[in-house]
Amino acid sequence: MDEQKLTITLPTWLNRGEIKKLAVAAGKFWEKVRGWISWPLQQTDPLTCTVQILNLLAYQRDINRFDGEPLSLFRKRVKYAFLNAQDSGSLAGFRNIFLRLGIGEIGQAERQPGIDWDVIIIRVDDSQLASNAALMQEIIRQYGRTCRRYQFQVVNTAAAAVRAGQFDNDHQLFAAQPGIDANILTEDPFNLLTEDGYYVTV
Repeated sequence: MDEQKLTITLPTWLNRGEIKKLAVAAGKFWEKVRGWISWPLQQTDPLTCTVQILNLLAYQRDINRFDGEPLSLFRKRVKYAFLNAQDSGSLAGFRNIFLRLGIGEIGQAERQPGIDWDVIIIRVDDSQLASNAALMQEIIRQYGRTCRRYQFQVVNTAAAAVRAGQFDNDHQLFAAQPGIDANILTEDPFNLLTEDGYYVTV
């Protein structure tokens, strides 16, 4: 018996004629019966159930479909309703909610200098905010902490390449007077500063 198609295997001496036609018809009938039996089991999964059953599951799990929400996202929110409710109220859990619903990585900051103590900053990039603005508002409304305000902060990153290098700089200063310090001998030229403010190349 195959999962996709139910077939009835007959003995070799019966696998022809009217008996074979009867076996094919019986196989198709039992395929329908299997579909009827498995249909209620498929309705327990929010990702595959009918829309009518999905609405009942959403009501049971306190999920409301917001304006313009795609059906696939609504199914995902209903599926993860219990996990999201468990994760609400903590930094790690809030991050997991955003990941489950396909928004991606976010940053969170609390009690920042110069900002009221009850404000929690959610750091996202502009693409996340542009494509998921309504969903983020719904997440904060349903799973945000009580007596906390949330503020979105858009942070964009850019790739940069930095190359390390080494450089040195030498500086030497000699003070000399013409005729007095004439015994300074060197193979390399030096600029000498006299007391009168003149430079002498030696």
